[in-house]
Amino acid sequence: MDHLRHGERTPENEAKAMSAFGTVLPRWTAIGLFIYASILFLSFAREFLVPIVLSFLLALVFSPIRRFLDERGVPSVATSLIIIGALIAALAIILGAIIVPVSGYVESLPRIEQAIQEKLAGMSQALSGLFEASRRLTDFLRSHAANVQQVELRGNGLITSAALFVPALIAQTLFTLVLLLFLLASGDILHERLVEILPTVQDKNRAVEISHDIERKLSRYLLTITTINVCLGGVVAALLWLSGMPNPLLFGVLAFICNFVPYLGPLVSMTAACAVALISSSGVGFAVAIASLYLLVMTIEGQIITPYFIGRRLRLNTVVVFVAISFWAWLWSIVGMLVAVPLLVTVSVFCEHVESLRGLGNLLSARNDR
Repeated sequence: MDHLRHGERTPENEAKAMSAFGTVLPRWTAIGLFIYASILFLSFAREFLVPIVLSFLLALVFSPIRRFLDERGVPSVATSLIIIGALIAALAIILGAIIVPVSGYVESLPRIEQAIQEKLAGMSQALSGLFEASRRLTDFLRSHAANVQQVELRGNGLITSAALFVPALIAQTLFTLVLLLFLLASGDILHERLVEILPTVQDKNRAVEISHDIERKLSRYLLTITTINVCLGGVVAALLWLSGMPNPLLFGVLAFICNFVPYLGPLVSMTAACAVALISSSGVGFAVAIASLYLLVMTIEGQIITPYFIGRRLRLNTVVVFVAISFWAWLWSIVGMLVAVPLLVTVSVFCEHVESLRGLGNLLSARNDR
């Protein structure tokens, strides 16, 4: 009878339940407000935070290399300058490979759209009707818009947007490289200052262990992914060149860049290649062949090569990765998509060392050890 009496709805039990609810509700309310304020801050300070996050992620990647050379007598400043010079050279090569072809495609966008419409119209009457409806809707909106709006639309074309975007992009890139140079040249001073703040020796040792483990695993992950993507871009460029695709180097570089974003990136590069293949041939067969080629290469890379070289310990939950990429893309656009997975790797490694975060680590991880 005691267990029945224990579950009775007595005034004392109801008072305890209300007290527990009153304790939990403010805590979850505070957590929700903190998350909301954090998202607002990340969105509001995007231009300032993006280069800082990129700098610290790159510093984590290259710190093992800098520490390795430090142990062999190479000054940190010299190592930092070499790394920055290599990054600038890589950026110059990428820009040199894509600027001229991309500018040509941008100038020919109306012609490309018309060519795609004509070829798809012959294949699908429904798509032709969709293009026609879209054109009529656009003509209707233009004809009923105010004159001031029409002038503004003409002035805010793609070239004008690019002209406004490029200076900001250059400034953020320079800020990222300069901050990365300072972070690498300073050696382990920042880590040492952060460790000194911690109160106990146990906390200091754990902080050093977490820091070095994050550096090692994040560096291994990003360097491995970069190597795989370089090889992938080379294979894509070679296959497209053998297939007679125009500007194969452009699409090789595009495949290299886009593959840093799982799932969405390969889809973007494949769509761009298929669109060019569609307008550069007399039928849709060539575009289908290019799409099949992309699917074959991406499947081999995504299902065999990357899992083999990344290993089980750094593989992440597919659903969590997709949600994280979508969230950071919404928050920080293209840069957010690029940093989403490295941030997840950092959080996952951090969770491995903190007992209270093991549940979150299991959620992020794709391991099935148990």
